[in-house]
Amino acid sequence: MKQYFNLFDFTQKVNYKTEILAGLTVAMTMIPESLSFAILAGFPPLVGLYAAFIMGLVTAIFGGRPGMVSGGAGATVIVLIALMQSSGLEYVFAAVALAGVLQILVGIFKLGKFIRLVPQPVMFGFVNGLAIIIFMSQLEQFKTMVNGESVWLSGEPLYIMLGLVLLTIGIVLFFPKITKAVPASLIAIIVVFGLVLGFGIDTKTVADIASVSGGFPPFHVPEIAFTFETLKLIFPYSLIMASVGLTEGLLTLNLVDEMTGTKGSGNRECIAQGGANILNGFFFGMGGCPMIAQTLVNLSAGSRARLSGIIAAFTILIIILFGAPVIEKLPIAALVGVMVMVAIGTFEWISLRIINKMPKHDIFVGVLVAVITIMLHNLALAVLIGVIISALVFAWESAKRIRAKKYIDENGVKHYEIYGPLFFASTTAFSEKFDVFEDPNEVIIDFRESKIADMSAIDALNKITERYAKLGKKVHLRHLSKDCRILLDNADDVIDINIMEDPTYKVAVD
Repeated sequence: MKQYFNLFDFTQKVNYKTEILAGLTVAMTMIPESLSFAILAGFPPLVGLYAAFIMGLVTAIFGGRPGMVSGGAGATVIVLIALMQSSGLEYVFAAVALAGVLQILVGIFKLGKFIRLVPQPVMFGFVNGLAIIIFMSQLEQFKTMVNGESVWLSGEPLYIMLGLVLLTIGIVLFFPKITKAVPASLIAIIVVFGLVLGFGIDTKTVADIASVSGGFPPFHVPEIAFTFETLKLIFPYSLIMASVGLTEGLLTLNLVDEMTGTKGSGNRECIAQGGANILNGFFFGMGGCPMIAQTLVNLSAGSRARLSGIIAAFTILIIILFGAPVIEKLPIAALVGVMVMVAIGTFEWISLRIINKMPKHDIFVGVLVAVITIMLHNLALAVLIGVIISALVFAWESAKRIRAKKYIDENGVKHYEIYGPLFFASTTAFSEKFDVFEDPNEVIIDFRESKIADMSAIDALNKITERYAKLGKKVHLRHLSKDCRILLDNADDVIDINIMEDPTYKVAVD
């Protein structure tokens, strides 16, 4: 049974107390964030909480790794704001469901492995950008509504808010020195909550954001016209949302892998995330993806199993159904303090310590990714640009490594032993290695230490043979690996080359 329905690793030792407490802490930090993003996008507040419950439960059970937390994340919701404003909530639900289908297809076709192409400087930029976003988003909680306008707190309300935030940060910092049996962030929330209630302190609470009271997520088919025109309208939003969600999710998975020294499944995470978003589309959820802040809260609380995510999801549902009157009195300052500590913990401080040892192009990529992440909140675009720039730098550096050893044997045949990859960026340097006019009538180009990588390389070989042919000279290619020969065979219509194999020599393969 385990082979076919392997949801849980029953050989894993689970600390139930730690998992339950971690799940409660995660739920407390997820509620205000989900509400805030829902309101920001113009959605009904409960749509954010429903997404937190659905995403959290489905991905906790079926997701790619234990310890990762998903919910109604701002990264994906921001993508849908324009659709909400132009077409309304029903089209948003349809777009969320379609994004889920696209994510499942990515998982089925095992495309999640391409996250390995993300270089470390891009990871640094991504994580540091997210840390700054988490911190900056907490500053919004220092605002209040006056005559329909959002203004900064001032005077006594500001001092109370700052004092409670600093108290929360102090507890999170110093409580672990007393005991690590209970998550410090949960203790901080409880202590600040108790102080505010006990002394009747007037400060901003969850109720000031929105009501969290409601019922079970209702089943609802989006009321849209199921036509090709509708598909054209929602598909771009779905594609971007799916890309952003998978990018953040797979990068978060990699981050958790590094922190825990374990290995998650990217493709399984894609399928779980897609399934959760399909349910969101039909159960009044705004969509979402893995949330790096809540995941780090979960890990810092000691969670290493799936149970904490399940507890967090059901805690949110219970609060919606029964616990709203209590949770709505929760001081925002306590949650802000916890999230500030999460932002500090998320930032890769080591990237600042080693910055003087990093190549300049890596520093540029890391800073650029962080800036795009902060300015546009578009994680997929930031990572894509970072990967493209890193790939171009790599191509340039690899192009400079093409070399040729030249000699004439006892039979008067000129040999060119090529070192380094032959691809689009190195073809010019490759062509410059040959002395066509001075070479003898027979030339051997040996690729024992090289590799033909693409059609640009094929074209470069074609031009070389043409130059020799015009002078009546013959060219042989030697020691081509299997994949190189496939490229040549597939290019018969483009190029005619004599391939000369040494029967006593093993052909080099990858």
